[in-house]
Amino acid sequence: LLLVLMYEIHVYTGAKLGAETDSNVYINLIGTRGDAGKRKLHRSKNNNIKFRHGQMDIFCIKAVSLGDLEKVLISHDGAGPGNGWFLDKIVIKHTEGKEAQEVVFPCNRWLDEYQDDGKTERELTANSKYFVKENFSQQWRVQVKTDGDSPEPQECKRTLVIYGSTGKSDELLLSPQTPGYVCFLPKATDEFIVETGDLGDVYKIRVSCDGVPGFEGWHLKSLHLEELHTKQELKFDCKCWLSLNREDKELVKEFPAVNKDQKTLPVYKYVVSIHIGDCWGAETFADVYITLYGKRGDTGVRKLHTSLAKGRKFQRNKVDSFLVEAVSLSHLQKVVVRHNGEGYGAGMYLKMVTVKESQDSDKEWVFPLWNWLDTHLGLCETVCEIVTVGRRLTSGSKLPEINMKSSGLWIMDITGSDLDNEEDPISLSFIFYGNLSSKKLPLQVTGKAIQIKDELADIGSIYKVQVTGPHSELKQPWHLDLLRMKHTGTKEEMYLAFDCWFNPNEDKCVELPALYADQEPLPVVEYAIHLHTGDLKKADATGEAYLCIQGEKSDSGKRWLNSRNSLITFARGQVDVFKIKAVYLGKLNQVLVGFKSLKKDEWFLEKIVINEVLYPFSAHAFVHNDWINKCSKKDFVEVAIPLKETSVTSPLTKKFDTESRGRWQMWVHCTQVPECVPDVQVVVFGRTGKSPAQKVQNLNDNPFLLTVGDIGDITKVSFVYSGPCLGKGIKLQKLQLKDLDTKQELGFHTEAQCLFGEDGSESVTELAAVKPDKPPLREVLYSISVHTGTFPASGTDADVFITVFGEQGDSCKRRLRHSNFERGEVCISEMRAVDLGQLSKVLVEHHNVGYGAGWYLDQIVIHESGKTDGQYAFLCQQWLDSGVGDAQMERMLK
Repeated sequence: LLLVLMYEIHVYTGAKLGAETDSNVYINLIGTRGDAGKRKLHRSKNNNIKFRHGQMDIFCIKAVSLGDLEKVLISHDGAGPGNGWFLDKIVIKHTEGKEAQEVVFPCNRWLDEYQDDGKTERELTANSKYFVKENFSQQWRVQVKTDGDSPEPQECKRTLVIYGSTGKSDELLLSPQTPGYVCFLPKATDEFIVETGDLGDVYKIRVSCDGVPGFEGWHLKSLHLEELHTKQELKFDCKCWLSLNREDKELVKEFPAVNKDQKTLPVYKYVVSIHIGDCWGAETFADVYITLYGKRGDTGVRKLHTSLAKGRKFQRNKVDSFLVEAVSLSHLQKVVVRHNGEGYGAGMYLKMVTVKESQDSDKEWVFPLWNWLDTHLGLCETVCEIVTVGRRLTSGSKLPEINMKSSGLWIMDITGSDLDNEEDPISLSFIFYGNLSSKKLPLQVTGKAIQIKDELADIGSIYKVQVTGPHSELKQPWHLDLLRMKHTGTKEEMYLAFDCWFNPNEDKCVELPALYADQEPLPVVEYAIHLHTGDLKKADATGEAYLCIQGEKSDSGKRWLNSRNSLITFARGQVDVFKIKAVYLGKLNQVLVGFKSLKKDEWFLEKIVINEVLYPFSAHAFVHNDWINKCSKKDFVEVAIPLKETSVTSPLTKKFDTESRGRWQMWVHCTQVPECVPDVQVVVFGRTGKSPAQKVQNLNDNPFLLTVGDIGDITKVSFVYSGPCLGKGIKLQKLQLKDLDTKQELGFHTEAQCLFGEDGSESVTELAAVKPDKPPLREVLYSISVHTGTFPASGTDADVFITVFGEQGDSCKRRLRHSNFERGEVCISEMRAVDLGQLSKVLVEHHNVGYGAGWYLDQIVIHESGKTDGQYAFLCQQWLDSGVGDAQMERMLK
């Protein structure tokens, strides 16, 4: 019989502006034994009003024991602007038997239709889980001294995290116990009582502040920790500012524990470099955050504020470096990178991240990604975890001036886990691939560290290392940590972090790229292999199988599809999917397939389709459409299947679940708006039509509804103003569109963009839609020459208006700024517009005001400014006069 348990749920609302919600919030707990069902979080045990800014609320749920908690589904029913919620995390506590379990589910994202990715439901995964006996929890007295020159405190979330040898605390909020009490006054000492699990020996703390607008900073003098049970004391002499306006421009600081019994850990200013790719839309204007993880803890989430490189951050084909100060993490293992999705075209194409321990360090850790961080491209995520491939010399390292082909040895140090019994060595093969050939070195691993030396002659420049095995019976799993390679001649040095287990009954093949100072490492790519067995009688087969993918750069090595001592069955008409990781193989050429059946089965292999899960996401088809013949029980039949075709599904854009009904939300944020706000209309253009003109409801970044209808993919937006000259342009800061049905978002380039020109004299401003997968339509400056006829009284003083039509829409109605259309004159005006493509017709008109307003128009000639070819001439040779001929005052010229 399963026990009914009481689950205590601690819900932490974030401290961002507008984080709170009044919506109904629902939760479902999911464990190894099932789920609790969707439950509404009714009444907070500790607060009268729940889900307020920066608040923690406690709820209790009764449920049958769910086993180990793995996931949480959290959602709310809030619709409309302002009902979103920023959830920091959820912590769930419960006791089963003698063990108290506490599970942390980080979120740190919006649940909001109008922010982030527009989702109001999130699936959270357990981050840290520890079982503590009730009496193993620790209580700490925290004394915080603020320096005398610290500014008067502002409302801002201040947190503490304590790291120990057996775990770390949650983010502990340093807030007053008594409502209304003000903490962190100059010269004040504030005291807090906090509770943690058993942390073991404390080795560092992290103190952080929220960067709320207008925050002047905090001068932290010292921090004192006392464990109330053991009376263990730790003093941290901080003496530092947490401020973006001073010294290090940091809101996060780490301090190592000073203890007589153990060595004080060094504090490093890690140099974190973000390498943006060289493809369209790779740049981002969003805020980017990173967390570094090492063998000794993590840095916590850090916002990348100030780049050491000049110019705008995170631009295409640029490397930005940032200082992240933290207590030494020992060997780095992974990084987590994310952005907040704000700003137009927020997605970014991240090539890799590199990290070194200081600006003077000659070695750096390498974390390659070669993919998008985008809601609709690539991984379709704005957060990713990148595991290191190793460490290399930095490009600034001074290698001796030696010919890279100079003689010498590669000295290779291999480190891994301990072996219980050195009499049973592990048999592995290390294969070194060079640009000329490859070389295989068999190796008997007998201990934790082993060294081999080899010239690796005649293979050329090494570009990847592959490890296969075990080739012998293995009694216990063995972990390969690191391969350090150093050349005695060239002094070239690299550390390849394999970090993988070799298990009994497994034929493993892992590979990493060589890491050179002056070269971008080849990415490690995931290849998804789809094996299609034919739908024919007796097409299925059981046996052993392997394949090897061959590309222009190298091959994947032999990859087994069945585990050792077991067989695989390929069923008739079935598609079997396998995934392998290999250093980028280049353009794929052929696949080798090996098959052996003890029962002498024949296998009808129709085709193999290999998808490359790397931008630009190619799919390669290798068609066999034939039997793989039976033969003797001993031998494998190997067939080589050449590439038939490659299709590029580039880029892998997210398919929208629902169809658009043409209802979009629009945000327009402007500054320098006149006191009497002008009446501005907006027209949206698509591939197959344009929307009717609609009033812009506001210019202060509040969303409003725009009904555009079925106009196809949106290409541009035009703002139209028909009133008197404004005298000064309206500065456009932001323009964003979001489809209410598909949740698709569109951004627009708004830098240096003034609505209606710098002087406010223009009647139309156009902006091209920015999509992550293709360049926007370009902006064109058109030169318009208006030829007035030579008949008596041909000229006019009336205002003349023109609309130019092309294959990509029209220019909207423009007033020609030239006011002098005299008899026999050619008046030249300029018109700035999003590229209209091939021009087809022009609508010209005047407003018939003034003495002698009638006008004889000979022709209009239009061409792109700065270009002499590609002129379009539109003949008229008619009057536009209410008293002459057909009395028309507008003409459509083709």
